Amino acid sequence: MRRARDEQDQSAALDRILQLGLGFAVSKVLFSAVRLGLFTELATRPLPYEELRDRLGLHPRAARDFLDTLVALDLLERGPEGYGNTPVTARYLVRDRATYLGGFLEMTDLRLYGFWGTLLDGLRTGEPQNEIRHGGDFFETLYQDPVRRSEFLRAMTGLSMRSAHALADTVDWSAHRVVADVGCAEGGTLGQILLRHPHLRGTGYDLESVRDDFEHRAERFGLTDRLTFTAGDFFTDPLPRADALLLGHILHDWDLPTKRMLLRKAYEALPPGGVVIVYETLIDDDRRTNLTGLLMSLNMLVETTGGFDYTGAECRRWMAEAGFTSSGVRHLAGPESMVVGRK
Repeated sequence: MRRARDEQDQSAALDRILQLGLGFAVSKVLFSAVRLGLFTELATRPLPYEELRDRLGLHPRAARDFLDTLVALDLLERGPEGYGNTPVTARYLVRDRATYLGGFLEMTDLRLYGFWGTLLDGLRTGEPQNEIRHGGDFFETLYQDPVRRSEFLRAMTGLSMRSAHALADTVDWSAHRVVADVGCAEGGTLGQILLRHPHLRGTGYDLESVRDDFEHRAERFGLTDRLTFTAGDFFTDPLPRADALLLGHILHDWDLPTKRMLLRKAYEALPPGGVVIVYETLIDDDRRTNLTGLLMSLNMLVETTGGFDYTGAECRRWMAEAGFTSSGVRHLAGPESMVVGRK
């Protein structure tokens, strides 16, 4: 009996190894569906196989296998009326919806998928594997193209939306009047917080090239009277004054000296009693369970010259070094958590 159980355990372990080894194939199926606009085609109703195949321009040889693979992945439903979205894909993978994550997935396919192909080089050299490797700069190129920049900013909004809702719900905002988001992108997180808390005013802080996207988003939220944009470069300029400062998906982009510098600037910008809120895919303190956080840190190797993700305990230590008198870690949503430091 024990031998049979051991064999079952080994078989399950082997299946998991094979699934991990074929993970690239699963990713490509999802990426292809997003780039084809498959989920958007199904936004209003399910479609029969032939109609959906023709709309997507798929060859008959593999179209059914492709669609049924998405069914097996629980990304599509198949019924008498044909193929349809699941509740999750309807929410997150239909273009032009506020929760759309497809832009991030398209960017991942077009950029990161190839760069991760040389991860082993990065592990051996410690050098980034993206445009920097060939003398380019992703963000500089991206921000010069208004269309690509807007797509990227919308993707960041979708990626942060769960944490934005959690921040609005879990932080005690009653003692604060002004909140500033450092590296605000198009202001999706600030917008969610201000919509839930009418007494707050918000300031988005980012490069000047982001202003139009931010102000357009503020108009969509109906928050132009309470949500303003401040252009700046956090390397050379002071951070905006506020009762609460947000640093979301910012610190992990940079090396340790820059992380410490940004936390010092945050301390200087806050009044006594003010708070800094850092949220990321924090690695768990034991470095065993938050796989997304660990993978994100490897992605910082691929994408940056010195960035890395970190644990809540490490962030609390850096906050103490910057002068914050107390701090704590709290889970937000999915793999993301926040560290709150008080001045």
